[in-house]
Amino acid sequence: MEPVVEDRPGRVWRDWVLVAAVVGAALADALVADDTGRRLVAVAFGALLALAMLARRTHPLATVALGFGSVAAVDLASAFADRPPFTPYAGVFVVVLAFSLLRWATGRHAAIGLAIVVSVWLVSVTTEFTGVADAGGGLLVLLLAASLGAAVRYRHIARAQQLERVRFQERDLLARELHDTVAHHVSAIAIQAQAGGLLAESRDLDGAAEALEVIAEEASSTLAEMRFMVGSLRRPDGTAPVVAQRGVADIERLTAADGARGGLRIDVERRGDLDHLGAAVDAALYRVAQESITNARRHARDATRVRVLVAGDDEAVRLRVSDDGQGRLSDARSPGFGLLGMAERVTLLGGTLETGPGSEHGWTVEARIPRPGRRR
Repeated sequence: MEPVVEDRPGRVWRDWVLVAAVVGAALADALVADDTGRRLVAVAFGALLALAMLARRTHPLATVALGFGSVAAVDLASAFADRPPFTPYAGVFVVVLAFSLLRWATGRHAAIGLAIVVSVWLVSVTTEFTGVADAGGGLLVLLLAASLGAAVRYRHIARAQQLERVRFQERDLLARELHDTVAHHVSAIAIQAQAGGLLAESRDLDGAAEALEVIAEEASSTLAEMRFMVGSLRRPDGTAPVVAQRGVADIERLTAADGARGGLRIDVERRGDLDHLGAAVDAALYRVAQESITNARRHARDATRVRVLVAGDDEAVRLRVSDDGQGRLSDARSPGFGLLGMAERVTLLGGTLETGPGSEHGWTVEARIPRPGRRR
C-alpha cells in the first residue's frame, strides 16, 4: 500500500482558477439548456464539481466519487427520463480529478478510484454510444490524466528519497568530522587535566599552569572547529565557508603539539613529491595522521615514540604511522568510528588503508592514496 502523502500543499491560485473555469462552464451549460430542469441540473453539477476542485488534494477518493458520480447520475437520469443525452461542458474537468487521484491518494484508495472512473465510463458509453473511436478516446484521456498524476507522484517521491540520502550523507560526514577534530582536542584536554591535577597535588604550580594553558588552547581549537561545522550546516546555499584546508603541511605542527602534551615523541619524515596533491587527498592524509596519533596516545601501552612517514611519487602518496608500544591496541578487535572514518575517506579517494600490529611491536597504520589524475 502506498504511504499517505504528508506534504500536501494548501489551496493555491490554480485551485481558484479551476473553480472559476468550472463555474463559467456551468453557467454556459445553463444558458444553452432548453428547459428549466436542465438549467438546474447544470448549476448543481457545476457547484459539486467546483467543490471537488477545492478538496481534490485532501480527499482525492471522495472528490472522484463526487465528480464522476455526478456525471453518471446525469447520464442515467437522461436515459431513464427517455430524453436526449445531456453532456455538460463542465464535465471535461473530471480529468483533473483523475490526475489528483493518482497524485495524492494512497494505493488502496487509488485502486478504488480507478474502479469508479472505469465504471462511470462504462455508464456513459452505455447510455450514449457514439462510436468505438469516441468511447476509446474518452477512456484514453482519463487514463493518461491518471498516469500523469502517478508520474508526478513518483517523481516527487524519488526526489524526497534523494534529499533524504543527502541528509544522511551529511550527517555521516558531520559525525566523522566531529570525531576527527573535536575528539582529538578533547582527548588532549582530558590528558592535560589529569596531568594538571597530579602536578597541583605535587605543588608543581608552574607545571599545573602550563597544563591549564594547554587546556585553554585545546578548548579554543575545539570551539573553532565546532563553529566551523555548525556554520557550514547553517549556510542557506548549502556550501561551506571558505577557510584554509588542513593538509600534509600541517602534520608537523599537529604532531609537535601532541608530543609535548601527550608525553610521546613524534617524528615526522617527508619524502618525495608532496606538491599539488589536491584538497581532498591533502585533507585525507591529515585526518588519517591525526586519528592515528590520537589512537596511539589513547591506547598504545608503554609507547614513547610515534613515527610518521609521508612519501609521494608520480603515482600515489603513502602515509605510515607507527608506534613502539607493547602489544595491540586495546580496542583493535572492534574498530571504532575513527578507524572506520579513516577507511571511508581513503576508499572514497580510490586508495587503501591497512591497520594492524607492527612486525616487532606497536601498531601501524598505512594509507595509500592515488594522486589526482592517477585514480583507477
